[in-house]
Amino acid sequence: MKKNQSIDLLHGPIFKSLSLLAIPIMATYFIQMAYNLVDMLWIGYLGSGAVASIGVSGNFMYLANGLVNMPKIGSQALVGQSLGANNKEETKKYIQSAFQSAILFAIVYGIIIILFQKNLIQLFNLNDSSIIQDAQNYLWITCGFIIFSFVNQIFTGILTAAGHSKSTFIATTTGLVLNLILDPILIFVFNLKVVGAALATIIAQMVVTIVFICDAKKFDLFKNLDLLSKPDKSHISRILKIGFPSSVQSMLFTCISMYIARLISAFGAISVAVQKVGSQIESISWMAADGFSASINAFTSQNYGAKNYERVHKGYNTGMLVVGLWGLFTTCILVFLPGPIFSCFIHEPNILPYGIDYLKILGYSQLFMCIEIATQGAFNGLGKTLPPSIVSIVFTSARIPMAILFSHYLGVNGVWWAISISSIIKGIVLVSWFILYSKRRLVV
Repeated sequence: MKKNQSIDLLHGPIFKSLSLLAIPIMATYFIQMAYNLVDMLWIGYLGSGAVASIGVSGNFMYLANGLVNMPKIGSQALVGQSLGANNKEETKKYIQSAFQSAILFAIVYGIIIILFQKNLIQLFNLNDSSIIQDAQNYLWITCGFIIFSFVNQIFTGILTAAGHSKSTFIATTTGLVLNLILDPILIFVFNLKVVGAALATIIAQMVVTIVFICDAKKFDLFKNLDLLSKPDKSHISRILKIGFPSSVQSMLFTCISMYIARLISAFGAISVAVQKVGSQIESISWMAADGFSASINAFTSQNYGAKNYERVHKGYNTGMLVVGLWGLFTTCILVFLPGPIFSCFIHEPNILPYGIDYLKILGYSQLFMCIEIATQGAFNGLGKTLPPSIVSIVFTSARIPMAILFSHYLGVNGVWWAISISSIIKGIVLVSWFILYSKRRLVV
């Protein structure tokens, strides 16, 4: 493949096309996972209190990711479909509208976080004043400058939809490597501790934005864009209409997770730390699935735009086989090797049994979580974001009453079972919905 040449998703072997697009995305996620785990290693040396403070404030980063999903998911679907239909003018309009929307959202969100940081952290009912202060510092630094993350995600979505996932890999990896270098320097050498971790994150994101901007000059997609021009209401409306269900889904998911975090915090800082570290370990599963989901999204959107419906069916089946096998593999890892894995990241022996329980219980749902994520990518590629959003909102919301009920009898393990069971149900329901939808609507 020539430099900067996109992967042809409309012709040729389907597995090869999906894999070539997915591998750089998955590699990026794995590097992200490696960074997150190493980051937890460094923070772990500061104690479970520091881990808990980042875990609490990190929820608002997830909330921000839900907000940027609106322009990202919408533009990714529409850019892919317009590319499949070979409509270059529409493609550029969607790209410009996506950036304008994301920048506006980032500015508003950042201002809100800076102004209300103290009130937001108080939602978690933390009792330790040092943890509260660390959480506030991490929050206003990482979310106050969220604009770099938002711009990076729009670049990632558009380049992936166009079949240029290698470029996103290079830019994102540059930032992650820089973050790995800066973390120990700012945390320990300069003794900034949690603030150092936050600064390392922002500096790395700024560098990624610079790399993306420099790389964008090589692609026709980004030529002649004028982000200061008057926004095109019709194109912005189409983007936000498609992205809105996914955005609401993601933000509600975060809000529900924040409520669950409050339930977890009632069991003490140990349980909060276990959830934070355990979720990072568990990311070995969903990050890979999410990477292939992005590939399925781009593949589906381009072929749907070109009206290659048979290829859409085959692409989905191929993608599901891959992520299904991966889900089974991660289930085995988490269920049968929880102790050796968790002990690498928390060095306090009294916490280990709690970590083992977390990984085992969540391990049973990995297959279903993976196929749910892959199916969501297929729906999003069609521009039909409502079905996965409905499934996610309904059954993720069910975690709250389930967690309250189960924890009454099982303690904090009841919360983990509520999360795992709901993931299993979501996977079964969404896959069934897509199969029925595609048979009725995507008739060859």
